Amino acid sequence: MNKQLETSETPDQGHSGTVPQKPASSSNGKRLLWFLVIPALLACTAVVTVYARLTSNASLAATTKTLALQNVNVIHAELGSPVTDLTVPGTVQAFSESPIYARINGYVRAWNGDIGAHVRKGQLLAVIEAPEVDQELNHARAMLAQAQASLQLATVTVARYRELIQSNSVSQQEVDNNNQNLNSQTANVQAATAEVGRLEQLQGFEKIYAPFDGVITLRKTEVGDLINAGNSGLGAELFRISNITTMRVYVNVPEVYSEAITPGVRATMEVTSLSNRQFTGTVARTSHAIGMNSRTLLTEVDVPNPKGELFPGAYAQVHFHLSLKVVPLVLPGNTILFQAQGPQVGVVNSQNHVELRKVTLGRDFGNRIEILGGISQPDAVIANPPDYLVDGMSVAVQNQQGGK
Repeated sequence: MNKQLETSETPDQGHSGTVPQKPASSSNGKRLLWFLVIPALLACTAVVTVYARLTSNASLAATTKTLALQNVNVIHAELGSPVTDLTVPGTVQAFSESPIYARINGYVRAWNGDIGAHVRKGQLLAVIEAPEVDQELNHARAMLAQAQASLQLATVTVARYRELIQSNSVSQQEVDNNNQNLNSQTANVQAATAEVGRLEQLQGFEKIYAPFDGVITLRKTEVGDLINAGNSGLGAELFRISNITTMRVYVNVPEVYSEAITPGVRATMEVTSLSNRQFTGTVARTSHAIGMNSRTLLTEVDVPNPKGELFPGAYAQVHFHLSLKVVPLVLPGNTILFQAQGPQVGVVNSQNHVELRKVTLGRDFGNRIEILGGISQPDAVIANPPDYLVDGMSVAVQNQQGGK
């Protein structure tokens, strides 16, 4: 059977001449093609997937970064006025004020001036009774009379001995002794005279006179009061006199305006008791020193007061019209951050990072405020800054506005 099959197949092979190979080659080629295409497709799919994932991550990172930035609006400060009106509180004081004390111990015999009385220089204010001083003066005058008598006797004796020495009736030793006694008595008279003068001057202090023209603003004595000499002890101060023809008004000017306050600057003033009146004065002098605690300059304004309308101790509002050497900047009030470090503003730098800068504030106009230092006009200041703003914080500037 096998041979028959082989015989039957032989003619076919002989008839064809060669074995057909084309179908086998086509199948192998397709298999090779799929073997190359499928990995390529898989590689392309992987590349596309990785690229899409990277693009998505980058987009997500950019979106996250954008959402993390604080959106802010910025403005630029405007130039303020080169002239400013400064109003500060002040205390009115008399141009001259003097407490009156006694120079001797004693009792008040009489007083002639009460509070509110206008007195002239040299006017008698009070009389003090000091019997001890009077008795000491009487004793000193008696001692002076005694010394003068001794001096007179010594003078006569010396003259007599000078005549006797001519006739050798006395010795030279006696003449010299009498001359020495004359010198001693002369010195005694001088000492007694000085003591009398001292006590007479002290007795003159029994009468107390006004040292200058003014008003008695205080009386602290009554008839019969025990008076102690000097400015200490019970009942030391008798009167207080104030010269109110010109008033000294003391004000504390903030340090930022200290350069503009110079002698001769004019000022106007109102007091509470005369609210419808204005008084004009000029800066007389300053302390030339900034107070360490208040950071202000003590300034004296002299105000004429010919009618006596201003009272010492009054509270005043003093207005200065100043020309500023440095023109201040003006910002809206909502740009200021009031923190523990003091007033600050947020400035956006060229890298879009926040810089917190401490500023010096000037006048407050309500919705706007003067900035005297800390920033410059080109700085981009954050409007309505949040309280959590910190140095170095990244922000995104939305738009820029004017300073109004």
